[in-house]
Amino acid sequence: MKKNLKLTALVLGAFVIGFSVNNFAMSDVTSKIAVVDVPQVVSSSSQVQALRKEQQAKAKEIVAFVEKARKEVAATTDVKKKQALEEKYNKELNNKKAAMDKNYASKLSAIDNTISAKINEQAKAGGYDIVLAKGVVLYGGTDITDAVKKAVK
Repeated sequence: MKKNLKLTALVLGAFVIGFSVNNFAMSDVTSKIAVVDVPQVVSSSSQVQALRKEQQAKAKEIVAFVEKARKEVAATTDVKKKQALEEKYNKELNNKKAAMDKNYASKLSAIDNTISAKINEQAKAGGYDIVLAKGVVLYGGTDITDAVKKAVK
């Protein structure tokens, strides 16, 4: 009997302590949450628009290069020279494309870092604890998209 009483007291004590800890932990969950429409911020960024224009210009350069190479290869009658020209132009084209892709990736990474930093700045300025992408939030949160767009421009 004494053993059951001790066990009951122990279980009851553990329950009370667990309940108190849970209430204490839950009482601190008053986080300010913000949401950002990242695709909207990206599309309105002047850096992204400049990068798009740059990529379009480089694509036109590559198309002009390919047309020039095709004409030169078509004008050549010697089979060995034709094959050598095709290999030369293919190598040049691959090098140009690789350089273009590398440049694009590095600039895009820099833009991504800038946008992330601006979101972070706006979150800290507004006193937000958590910032989520607007597309994953069904309800709630303060929309700071416009503030981020202004900061990114």
